[in-house]
Amino acid sequence: MAFEIKPRTPEEFGPIATELRRDIIKMLLEAGSGHSGGPLGTADLYAVLYFGGYLRYNPQDPHMKGRDRFVLSAGHMAPILYATLANAGMFPKEEILTLRKYNSRLQGHPGRDMHLPGIETSAGSLGQGISIAVGMAMSDKLVDKNDARVYSLTGDGELQEGSVWEAAMSAAHFNLDNFCWLIDNNDCQIDGRCKDVMDVYPIDEKCKSFGFDTVVIDGHDYKAIMDAYDLFLDNQKKGTGKPTCIIAKTYMGRGVSFMEDEFGWHGKPPNAEQAEQALKELAAI
Repeated sequence: MAFEIKPRTPEEFGPIATELRRDIIKMLLEAGSGHSGGPLGTADLYAVLYFGGYLRYNPQDPHMKGRDRFVLSAGHMAPILYATLANAGMFPKEEILTLRKYNSRLQGHPGRDMHLPGIETSAGSLGQGISIAVGMAMSDKLVDKNDARVYSLTGDGELQEGSVWEAAMSAAHFNLDNFCWLIDNNDCQIDGRCKDVMDVYPIDEKCKSFGFDTVVIDGHDYKAIMDAYDLFLDNQKKGTGKPTCIIAKTYMGRGVSFMEDEFGWHGKPPNAEQAEQALKELAAI
């Protein structure tokens, strides 16, 4: 049964995020490949966005006109997006166990050509999704002149891509207060800590200098996440002309003790024994 989309109190999101994390572990175990760390770390952001009334969508009509759109720019983090869409009722939940399998609609990176409801664009090459999302926001505000919102999530390691900053510059230049940039700031990428591989800090000052109304939050604090999304909605309602950037400080592998804050779990799945332990830990939350 899909989770109901409705306004909630912060306390109501915990069980939803835990279910998303359990689904991530199950699908990665079945696939035998895929990314664990980032998907687990961002589950709280998805829980609030998709099930707290902040993203306007209709599971019975995924392509409805005027819907809000979410673009996962960090396409390798697809397991959390798939788990979220399944729990939102976009497709049968049992389909998540086909992750990365031949002829599955749930490939390692989201593919628009797979015709999976809720996927707004293909993703894979880092830095490209946010550019597409900004283009969507431009179309909504400047051409169609509607009130649709566009959200896009990048990883902090993804900030090392120059195209990210071209997109950011465009969002501010065209006064896209209908655009919300989510940055998963766990300071982990596949080769180590972001600050060691290619220092991207200070992220908040960079985003402010590019014209974003920027807020830094604990990405596991539901009240803080709600307040940040409310800031974005308020900016759009007031017509501030400023896009919003939410820098969410998260822990890779959140909820699983042996994965948490370990960059080695960026791009590998758990084995059977590890998955069993992870599911036990998540069941105890």
